[in-house]
Amino acid sequence: MEFLAQILSYPFARRAIIAGLLLSVSAALLGVNLVLKRFSMLGDGLSHVSFGAAAIGLAAGVAPLQFSIPIVIIAAFLLLRIRQNSKINGDAAIAIVSSSALAVGITVATLTTGMNTDINSYMFGSILALTKSDVIITALCGSIIIAIYVLFYQKIFAISFDEDFAAVTGVKYKWYNSITAILTAVTVVIGMRIMGALLISSIITFPALSSMRICKHYKCTVIAAAIISVVAFLLGLTLSFLFDLPAGAAVVLCNLAVFLILSVVGKIKKI
Repeated sequence: MEFLAQILSYPFARRAIIAGLLLSVSAALLGVNLVLKRFSMLGDGLSHVSFGAAAIGLAAGVAPLQFSIPIVIIAAFLLLRIRQNSKINGDAAIAIVSSSALAVGITVATLTTGMNTDINSYMFGSILALTKSDVIITALCGSIIIAIYVLFYQKIFAISFDEDFAAVTGVKYKWYNSITAILTAVTVVIGMRIMGALLISSIITFPALSSMRICKHYKCTVIAAAIISVVAFLLGLTLSFLFDLPAGAAVVLCNLAVFLILSVVGKIKKI
């Protein structure tokens, strides 16, 4: 309790906890849908785009988060359209877009401000860099994402398993796919400050994969993914304080540990 009180005594820690919890739940909810649709690499591709957009925003002297959100949403629509209508494989399209965006970001940063502390905080994450405005944006966007997911839960459930059947029953699956893409784009951008562009995709995929080791039903998987994501974040944040580790890396390692443990538990249950 003393250690918890010590952590909460720091304003940046309180900001990180508030933003991180909302981010963890949002990412986990979207991750289940993306993993089931075999489109989990979307988060990774968009994270590289978000870094490129943030680098351009910093170079132009505008707020990186506000500048990145519309750019990443456009990229999400582009990748979704390529996946649905193009002869290019979805994973190949993500690889092309993500590597190109990362190259643009590094080039712009090198030619303007250089690879300074601000750029590194967007690439690798930094809870110390979180401002009150960042927390407000994260809280607002995270709350909207969770509310939309709950509101359209049945529709998202339907398109997660069979888009053709969902279309026959009257569900406009392309519209809901677009909503998912937008929400994923926003989640990636708001999570960039905490996790970093290179690690944010992990909290989208890991909790979903971990929950699938032990759950067989969709609702159970969604709830378990949200709980796992929150627990892994809090553990990672605690470890980062105790051992002076980067928060993003610590959270990913905790997610990895949970995944390995639940994989073993899942195999034991099948015996």
